[in-house]
Amino acid sequence: MKVVVQRVSRASVAVDGHVVGAIGTGFLLLVGFARGDSIAEVMRAARKIALLRVFSDDSGKLNRNVVEAGGAILSISQFTLYGDVSDGNRPSFTKALAGSDAEPLFDAFNFELSKTYGIHVETGVFGAHMAVSLENDGPVTILATFEPKETD
Repeated sequence: MKVVVQRVSRASVAVDGHVVGAIGTGFLLLVGFARGDSIAEVMRAARKIALLRVFSDDSGKLNRNVVEAGGAILSISQFTLYGDVSDGNRPSFTKALAGSDAEPLFDAFNFELSKTYGIHVETGVFGAHMAVSLENDGPVTILATFEPKETD
């Protein structure tokens, strides 16, 4: 599982010219799933992102998480995060999880952020062609990777 975390002043997503999700201060998340990802990666990712301290406190230090900053999340599914361009000029998406398997994980991820961590979450439309607009704040952009943990 990969998540591009962008701290934003505002962000929105439109499908067919209609805004389907919008936030003010918070995170724009681009979320991709790989073969082998499971609910374990979803839970780790949600916790890490909910608690990620990249918002300034009163002293200007990055000490606040999205909840403490009064922010929200706009979460966008993004299978192209697993585009492999190591061979040729056309990306290969063979590492990306099939949409039918990725959508329940995406839904679980957003549910976890909302219900467990109390974050207001907006989303795009899974699998749709979307137009995403944002005002990156900082800029602060983090690529977070959550790989399946091997068991004994």
